[in-house]
Amino acid sequence: MAFRNVMVESPARISVKNNQLLIFTDREYSLSAEDISAILLESRMSTITTAALSLLGQSGCALFVCDEKHLPCAVLTPFSQHSRALASAQLQLSASEPLKKRLWQALVKAKISNQAQCLQFCKKDNRTLSDMPARVRSGDPDNVEATSAQIYFPLLFGTGFVRRNNDAINAALNYGYAILRGQMARTLAVYGFLPAFGVHHHSELNAFNLADDFMEPFRPVIDLLVYTLDGEVELRSEQKRRLFNCLNLDILSGGEHHSVSYAMDRLVQSYARSLKEKSTSLCLPMLVETRQHRYE
Repeated sequence: MAFRNVMVESPARISVKNNQLLIFTDREYSLSAEDISAILLESRMSTITTAALSLLGQSGCALFVCDEKHLPCAVLTPFSQHSRALASAQLQLSASEPLKKRLWQALVKAKISNQAQCLQFCKKDNRTLSDMPARVRSGDPDNVEATSAQIYFPLLFGTGFVRRNNDAINAALNYGYAILRGQMARTLAVYGFLPAFGVHHHSELNAFNLADDFMEPFRPVIDLLVYTLDGEVELRSEQKRRLFNCLNLDILSGGEHHSVSYAMDRLVQSYARSLKEKSTSLCLPMLVETRQHRYE
């Protein structure tokens, strides 16, 4: 199982030798591509060979690249790496609207429950949000998800906080969400699903509709992490490293402790089962306090 998440901050040359990924910065690093779940290239002066890109794609790695502001702007995801990609795509595209609505209901309920848990960990009043998952109906026609967000963010970050403002907190949130989104798109691709076809999100301009659906319950991981940065939310190197490391944080998945990246894997696996069984037996994540996952 891939478990490494590699962040390359300084200019680097990345190539392949003997089926190992070589990263040249101030020194040479040699890594097994099979161990790498995600790589983030922050420096725009880094170069990578097509052989390295091919190896990362074959091993199912997500490769993030950054813009001139050092924010993730693109991700390379694996293509047709699943042995039965057509079967997975057919299952996905044949899902009925009632099933997709029930899946979205489950995702929204898990997201709001994790938001309430985040407030509790941050010693904020979470009584209103704790009652809201029970109000989510199939397909969330009442848009309880949006209502919860309007309550949740001011409770977490203060009454003056506006989610779409161009400030340090929003920049940190967006950085973390971009990592979650790219990793979820990578996981869906590895299992043969088409990220553009969502269960709820359906924008024709969005290539990652399904990734946006399935990352929703994981968003509070970033919210809690940004809150616990102790006011140091400006995107300096240390803050970026901690946000990129969100994939290695601990979370409950099916009642067991796993890393966020593996919990995403389990959620996508359960999505495949749900499509086959026409059920909503999703393996949904449950938020725990921010800590590094320990691999036993």
